[in-house]
Order: sequence, then C-alpha cells, then structure tokens
Amino acid sequence: MVKKIVSSILYSEKEIEQRVSELASQIESDYAGKELIIICVLSGSMTFVTDLTRRIGDKVAVRIDLLSASSYEGEKTTGKVRINLDVKAELRDKDVIIVEDIIDSGVTLDYIIYHLKYQKPKSLKICALLNKPSCRWKGINIDIDYLGFSIDDHFVVGYGLDYEQQYRNLPYIGILSDA
Repeated sequence: MVKKIVSSILYSEKEIEQRVSELASQIESDYAGKELIIICVLSGSMTFVTDLTRRIGDKVAVRIDLLSASSYEGEKTTGKVRINLDVKAELRDKDVIIVEDIIDSGVTLDYIIYHLKYQKPKSLKICALLNKPSCRWKGINIDIDYLGFSIDDHFVVGYGLDYEQQYRNLPYIGILSDA
C-alpha cells in the first residue's frame, strides 16, 4: 500500500473561517424570517455544517437533518450511488439547502437532488465548500447556490474531507499525495 501525505496546504484554517462566515451571512440574508432545513451530507460535511450553522444568526430558524450517500471507493467514484441514511424531516413545501463538502464528478449530489426533489420541497438549493468543475461527469449540471471555493483536480483532505476515513480532523484543506 502506498503511503499518503499532505504535500501542501490549499486553504488555511483562517481562509476557511472567513469564507464560511461569508456564506453564512449570505444564507442568513436570503432566509431571514424563514424556516430552513439544512441537510448535512455525511460524513465529510459535518465540520462544514457545524461551523456554517453556528454562524447563521437567529433571524433564520434552522433545522439540521442528515443524509448519507456513497459512490466512492478510495479516490474514485463507482458511478453507483447508495443512500445509506435518509433524511427524517418532512421536506414538502419547506426551504431546503443540501450542504456538501466537495462536488467532484457530481454523481452523488445529482442523485441526492433527484431523491430529495421527489419530496417536493418549496425550494432546494446547494451549498458546497469545494467544487471541482473539471471533474464533472458529462451530462451532470449542478447549480451551486453557495460556494466556498473552486479547485483544480487535486485529491484534498482536511476540514472534514477524508481519505479512507483519515485526515478529517485537520483544520485546513490540504492536497494529498503519495509519500
């Protein structure tokens, strides 16, 4: 097995904090006086959702729900999406934001969007910490309403993002490379 290391820091803890605060302010402004269901896509988005929702002020009534879906084995998507844990909240006629750690091929998120639209929410928006547009599979078009950063095609870890369940605890986002 090839050992992996963080070869460089892509976004520092301070840069992430600043961008998360900006996203929270935008969401707070857009949903002031409303109820909002934020769906945390597990497990990579937990850190991001926690920091994001703590920064959304009390002008928005926020409810957090969880969804787990997978299509990855190691560093590559299999193309087949499986819902491992579904949301518990009733989404019909509700404002909903799906929060993702990273949009890469788009396969998993495209499936999640399709799955949640079936419940007929009033609105369904996407918030992603990272976007890799160069990796999007042909035919998958995802409109990101709230975006942290767009990145090149690097395998990244930290701030909730993992490689084989490791590196989630890093306070920054780093590029993972072979040792």
